[in-house]
Amino acid sequence: MRLLSSVFAALVLAGVAQAADPLQTSAGPVRIDEMASGLDAPWAIAHLPDGGFLVTERSGDLIHVVGGKKTRVKGVPKVVARGQGGLLDITLPRDFAQSREVFLTFSKKMQGGAGTALAVGRLSADNSRLQDVRVIFEASEGRSGGRHFGSRVVEAPDGTLFVTIGERGDRPSAQDVSNHNGTIVRINRDGSVPADNPFVGQDGVRPEIWSYGHRNPQGAGLDLQGRLWTSEHGAQGGDEVNLIRKGANYGWPVISYGRHYSGAKIGEGTAKDGMAQPEYYWDPSIAPSGLMVYSGELWPDWRGDIFVGSLKFDYISRLAGGDLREVEQIEGQSTARVRDIVEAPDGSIWFISVGDGAVYRMTPG
Repeated sequence: MRLLSSVFAALVLAGVAQAADPLQTSAGPVRIDEMASGLDAPWAIAHLPDGGFLVTERSGDLIHVVGGKKTRVKGVPKVVARGQGGLLDITLPRDFAQSREVFLTFSKKMQGGAGTALAVGRLSADNSRLQDVRVIFEASEGRSGGRHFGSRVVEAPDGTLFVTIGERGDRPSAQDVSNHNGTIVRINRDGSVPADNPFVGQDGVRPEIWSYGHRNPQGAGLDLQGRLWTSEHGAQGGDEVNLIRKGANYGWPVISYGRHYSGAKIGEGTAKDGMAQPEYYWDPSIAPSGLMVYSGELWPDWRGDIFVGSLKFDYISRLAGGDLREVEQIEGQSTARVRDIVEAPDGSIWFISVGDGAVYRMTPG
């Protein structure tokens, strides 16, 4: 693994662009390098074994970047680029080197408007085209408007796929398990339903559902024990970090630590029997997006810590401790509207700045 990381780092160094502002952190100074710029509303990053990477643009393009050169990848599914919708997350499975499969979430046109969908295709050997693209999951119903698609996709340790779905601005639907709004679903790589999903065989419940009662989870990642964590937009206050448990109800809109934008109270308060509590919440809201749990490869002191991008306050939040709390805000000129944050194979931390239309890499200074 360390050899592969070293090879990846050497390949990346050949394509490093200009250095951005250095940042001071609890682990010492870090260097920030701009790895791609001139992007149109970039949303997610995925690293390739050859040192290049893929980045999605919400408008509908998938961009391949290597050695500082950007190329548009052909064959991407058609998206409904409206509001928060468009081409959203990207994930490469652990067997990518053999399968060449790429998983993409996006807002898909369907009856009633648009909904969150997941497609898979094979990336050609020259990284120029997606082939054999097919949709393997789509939300049960479309909605008009352009809010709350959620839309992260994470490969679980057992090879199944988690997909986060927002409630599309229809608050009550997050408690209605006859549809997919406000849920996290779990499916097999071919789109079929795992037999051990919590609601399989129950009348009136979508069998793909793993958890529900979510508002708009736009960040998701596995911790070092293989557990799924999400970062989730609240309303006015009440942004959450949740540890996702099989079959759990996370309460939206019955419970919340925020208030409606009108100032009115949400639901029944902050707690209710049978509804899960967040591991951490922000008030005021930071508009959290991408989430990553760090391995400790380059910064051992950060091993197991959770990193979440803030779209509203332009920083990267670091959360740590058994009683999870925000322990650091990493910020500088490069952290304008942080949309995605991932760990590269060499342990460096990469993040998207929507404000700059750029991808940056963080390494020890």
